[in-house]
Amino acid sequence: MADSYNFSNTEYRRKLRIHSVIRLIVCILLTVISLLPIYIILINATRANADIISNGISFLPGTNIIENFKNMTDPSYANGVYYRIFNVLVGYRNSLFISISATILTVFFSAMTAYGLSVYDFKGKKFATTFILLVMMVPSQVVSTGFLEFMASLKLLNNYIPLIIPAIAAPATVFFMLQYMKSSFPLDIVEAARIDGCSEFRTFMQISLPIFKPAFAVQAIFAFVANWNNYYTPTMILVNGDSSMKTMPMMVAGVMGISTSTDYGIQNLAVVLSIIPIIVIYLALSKFIVKGVALGAVKG
Repeated sequence: MADSYNFSNTEYRRKLRIHSVIRLIVCILLTVISLLPIYIILINATRANADIISNGISFLPGTNIIENFKNMTDPSYANGVYYRIFNVLVGYRNSLFISISATILTVFFSAMTAYGLSVYDFKGKKFATTFILLVMMVPSQVVSTGFLEFMASLKLLNNYIPLIIPAIAAPATVFFMLQYMKSSFPLDIVEAARIDGCSEFRTFMQISLPIFKPAFAVQAIFAFVANWNNYYTPTMILVNGDSSMKTMPMMVAGVMGISTSTDYGIQNLAVVLSIIPIIVIYLALSKFIVKGVALGAVKG
């Protein structure tokens, strides 16, 4: 009996090790598939245009990154076409202003909406929640024509307001906050605050928001990345061609669209410069994503 037990236990451990190895291999493959395109872009940003054309893909970095950056910012290189289109400091300034402003509005008002739908009982509450879910299903491109005409009638073209203020309405973020509140927010705290004479807005700001921190962090990251990478709406609103108003994705698209004097080293460098803030934010705040997901899973 003991020998049979030891054999079955050994067999179980062997199968467990095999399954663990298989899972590890799958995770490594998925990681490589995800990171390989980014790695190739980083490598190409350090290579000369002639090297990329003649040798194609390389996994070893080059030594031309400083020269690529100098050519990008040189008014005399390629008739100054890259210098006129891509200005990294202006792109960072514009994209950071839009992304940070829109992110703050998104997470704050989404949390406030979710708080209202969770804490208060009123007629139409179920309809409001259902309506938010329905709005999530509508692609933004479907209403883009009407949105553009509305902004034109308000004389808000070539203005950052249409890129920031509409961020208040973020149904996907509201839905996430609502699910987080249902699983992790004790309503008894609100009742206790009301009994103590705390106003509704103060209850939301001083009691609810600290509990929202994990959800806030997760949605702030997603909202920032979405606004930073947004190319469609800025291209539709900023139509006067003023390079000082262009966002980083618009500048990168301009560089990638140059056909008269294509320099693949500069193109890859422009892409690398555009994704640096996203990489920094993910590295700095990725722990909040894991913490928020884990907390929601445990309490859900």
